[in-house]
Amino acid sequence: MSPTIRPFQPSDLEVLKRITAEAFGGVSLEQLVEQHLGTLHGHDWQWRKMRHIDDDLAANPGGIFVAESNAGILGYITTTIDRETGKGRIPNLALVAAARGQGLGRQLIQHALEYFRREGMSYAMIETMEGNEIGKHLYPACGFAEVARQVHFAMKL
Repeated sequence: MSPTIRPFQPSDLEVLKRITAEAFGGVSLEQLVEQHLGTLHGHDWQWRKMRHIDDDLAANPGGIFVAESNAGILGYITTTIDRETGKGRIPNLALVAAARGQGLGRQLIQHALEYFRREGMSYAMIETMEGNEIGKHLYPACGFAEVARQVHFAMKL
């Protein structure tokens, strides 16, 4: 049976956080900061990255979508919308390792784009780290065009 995409339910939160901690290894700004500065404020990069899901939930709980099959939750995508500017943004997209490379990430992106259209957004944005080879391939394949690059700086206080 192919996966279905459904709205987020509060009972999904801990599973989404676990998927986040596993999926973003090697492609998270939080991990890169930790590599340069060490563990910060008593919390590792995975803890900090998992908190992004709390932020996404607070910003737009109706714009979080979960992919699942009989085996359970396979991944998710989060969105934010800015009605004044017409911008839809995808802050987080993650899949369990066994679900990668099968088109599910693309399906989640398409689902988010349809949501943005229904909500009257004019454009969509997504970003990725330079080292995220999957994102650098997937996002243009879904119709996104690179418009800028950003450099991150950090220092320990």
